[in-house]
Amino acid sequence: MVAEAASWIIVEVNQNRSTGRSSTDATASASSPSPSPSPGSQLLHGVDRWAARPLIALVIVAADALWVVFSVVVDFPSRLETIFQTLVAALTLAMVFVIQHTQAKTSTATQRKLDELLRALPGADNTFISLELAAEQDLQQAADSHLQIRAAAMKLGDRDRHGT
Repeated sequence: MVAEAASWIIVEVNQNRSTGRSSTDATASASSPSPSPSPGSQLLHGVDRWAARPLIALVIVAADALWVVFSVVVDFPSRLETIFQTLVAALTLAMVFVIQHTQAKTSTATQRKLDELLRALPGADNTFISLELAAEQDLQQAADSHLQIRAAAMKLGDRDRHGT
């Protein structure tokens, strides 16, 4: 697989040389600016990055501990407990949507990158590009066939390592 990728890169470089394109031209066209994400998406990603910081987790734990101590000192007033429960429920619900959005976007981007690698590698099985849309039975068949391929590759690798 690595040898195929390396040979593909060499072919690309040779094609660029023959057409007069430099490698910087190729990277410039590949990295052309894309439309910026929507303001809502930018906000959700910003909240996700902010909430993922360790200091924020420590602040939340400290605030929770202070709330518990305060509640014990003032004998657990029901109004304060209701406020606390409402805030926690609202924050939890909001964070579920933030995490879902950022994970879905990351997953989609990763899938597109993998699709591009499959499409670009000579000899790769392009039927796997749309595998995420396949029926459960098709997914199982693909998994079974790859178990057989993996087992054969491991046997071949063992023979190569042991010189047989």
